Amino acid sequence: MNTARSVARRAVVAAAAVVTALVLAACGAGSSAAGAPTSTPTTSAPRSAPAGRHNRADVTFAQRMIPHHRQAIAMADLAGERASSPKVKAFARKVRKEQQPEIRTMTTWLKAWGEQVPRGMEGVGHNASAMPGMMSDHQMNRLKGASGSAFDTMFLTMMIKHHQGAIDMAKSEQRHGAYGPAKKLAATIVTTQTAEIAQMRTMPGTGSPTATTR
Repeated sequence: MNTARSVARRAVVAAAAVVTALVLAACGAGSSAAGAPTSTPTTSAPRSAPAGRHNRADVTFAQRMIPHHRQAIAMADLAGERASSPKVKAFARKVRKEQQPEIRTMTTWLKAWGEQVPRGMEGVGHNASAMPGMMSDHQMNRLKGASGSAFDTMFLTMMIKHHQGAIDMAKSEQRHGAYGPAKKLAATIVTTQTAEIAQMRTMPGTGSPTATTR
């Protein structure tokens, strides 16, 4: 049975089977690709984007509070370098630790909403001059030039005013905001910074005539 004719016939059949298999595989791949959902680049909000309704008050709250927090951190950093009281230094570290994650949270909100994130300690548009408690460049320069107990007094006085401004903005968010997490953060700011004001007022030097921020 192993004639040249039968060998040739088997070769033809095998070749045909290979071609058929290749055609079926190609068809299968094409239909699979056609039926599978395509993955296209997206410009939508990141996976961590907050869900829920928000309004202009929520946007304004984040755009004002971010630079406000950044200035508080800058003041805290100065205290770490120049304060003479260990209590003041410890308090400054607490301020930094609390406010850094809040900045990250509010930045995530603004990006998810397609809103501008403030740069540095400057506000955004009409919000730039609407941040109560913010220190001027002159006041910050005076703080940078102080040291020892004089620095402690000036720092505490300025930080009390700064915290009061943050509380005012947070209370406004509580009244006018619509986004639940933002209102919750505002409530936390009111509670935390009210307690910290009370704490600062127990520290030596608070209220001294040398503590003027003008």
